[in-house]
Amino acid sequence: MTTPLTTTNASVQRALPVQPPARTRNFGIDCLRGLAILLVIVHHLALPFRLPLEPSLLGAWWPKRLVDAVSFNGYEAVFVFFVISGFLIATRILERDGELARVKLGRFYAARARRILPLLGLVLALLTTLAWLGVPDFAPETDEQSTAGLLGTALSFTFNWYEGRTGWAPAGWDVLWSLSIEEAFYLGFPLLCIWLPRRLLVAVLVLWALGLSPLRDLVPKSEEVWREKAYLPGMAAIAWGVLAALLARRWKPSARQARMLALCGGLCLVAVLGWSDLVYRHLFKSGLYGMCIGACLLLLACHAHPVAPRRGLGWLARMGELSYELYLSHMFVVLAVVAAYRALLGENQAWTFAVYLPVLVLCLALAGVLARLTAWLQARWPDASQAPGRMPRG
Repeated sequence: MTTPLTTTNASVQRALPVQPPARTRNFGIDCLRGLAILLVIVHHLALPFRLPLEPSLLGAWWPKRLVDAVSFNGYEAVFVFFVISGFLIATRILERDGELARVKLGRFYAARARRILPLLGLVLALLTTLAWLGVPDFAPETDEQSTAGLLGTALSFTFNWYEGRTGWAPAGWDVLWSLSIEEAFYLGFPLLCIWLPRRLLVAVLVLWALGLSPLRDLVPKSEEVWREKAYLPGMAAIAWGVLAALLARRWKPSARQARMLALCGGLCLVAVLGWSDLVYRHLFKSGLYGMCIGACLLLLACHAHPVAPRRGLGWLARMGELSYELYLSHMFVVLAVVAAYRALLGENQAWTFAVYLPVLVLCLALAGVLARLTAWLQARWPDASQAPGRMPRG
């Protein structure tokens, strides 16, 4: 009697949906995300027409290469975000469903909506209100743009098309371009996973990833907005992350190999961030490839052998944990501080360096408030990820 019961129980267990282990935060990946969002915030503050570091008293002491590395790598940092996004989303599908081809469409889209829409809705409501009030840097500045156009394209993830046709969006809205690329990719990605045989899917992803620069070069340099915010190059960076997740599924490096991967990945990022001019001239304009490869190597290392929290880096990991909230909300702080500085000191740029730390603190505080608010909203949103066989929240 015992044997049939055991066999029956085993059969039932195999038939039940597999529940992945409870997810914990990965300190190394959070630090990588934290570095990326830090570079984005500093870049938006350090632009020459805002509060640049170079003319400040600090700029006189720091080497120019260091000032430039800190100030002008926000765009490259967004491509690191793309890689991390592709890696994490693909990893979660693999953990839940076993194969990309088994992804459940309803579950996937419900999880994305639950993660993205509450905060996006709050930010768009605030942006729309400020635009209607005519606040500079939030209200449309040309006759070709309208508040309704900005709002509608942000909600439909066609924001980049709108900017490409009408010119640069107001600064407060401009950060939405990367979200449009990500969500447009994730609308189609699960369909490709289901429709394409695995080898063909991998081949498409490899070609897409390798085509990052050629796809970007398809846009004439005269089309500055569209060249910077075209969909396919950004999606190519996400493809790099998906490929890294597929590799991580099949290969777990040893601790020694992981350290080597992390070292090589870090060197790739440092080379591009610190010596982008030399990379551009002597390495075939491969800066974005360097960012993608470096991020992939670091992700493989941190995923295989998670790093224990390090004293002194908790703030950076916290920025990574709140990277979505920080990305969508930091321009409210940046633009307010720029206006306050100019009201107090006018065009005197000697003290611009003094606002950077307060800006980061204020951005973190605002992001923390938004995270708690969206968590409250998500608690009232049906959570598809917690039902049996459902994917964890993205």
